[in-house]
Amino acid sequence: MNIVTANSLSLKEYKVLFDTYYTSLCLFSNKYLKDIEASKDVVQEVFVKLWDQQIVIENDNAVKSYLYTCVKNKSLDYLKSKTFNSCQQLSDKELEVYESDSFFEKELFLEEVERMVDIAINKLPYKCKEIIKLSLKGFKNNQISEELSISINTVKTQKKIAYQKLRPVLKVMFCFLIMPLFYN
Repeated sequence: MNIVTANSLSLKEYKVLFDTYYTSLCLFSNKYLKDIEASKDVVQEVFVKLWDQQIVIENDNAVKSYLYTCVKNKSLDYLKSKTFNSCQQLSDKELEVYESDSFFEKELFLEEVERMVDIAINKLPYKCKEIIKLSLKGFKNNQISEELSISINTVKTQKKIAYQKLRPVLKVMFCFLIMPLFYN
């Protein structure tokens, strides 16, 4: 998806955007709100705004930047709202941290790393992917073996294969991700 205005987004293009970014935007908003339901509401509001208004989006990076910035701002608005303040109190210091560019950039970087790792894992062969996902959830080799009804040696072999396949892919992704930090 390259150059469009929000009103000229086809339903298919809009769905691709939504499917690509919804989950990571919800997790990103949750870093601010610490309430996943409120985070989902914030992200949905941003997508509704994208659909309803004529917002010019020039390329994929602009889309990502726009969405994350909107979610950040909506999340901060929520934290400052009477609804939030009637339930919880946020100190001025905490709000200052959340409003800082460094907090935003750090969380955006972490979300992007997580998204890239997830993309790389999803490209693995089925058994490798299944084993790595369980491993990332904290399962030990013997627990993975029991969960999937396979031998511990199979778990070890599949993990080795997965790491061999992930290492070069993640190395390249990481270079693309970190390179802009040195040119800003």
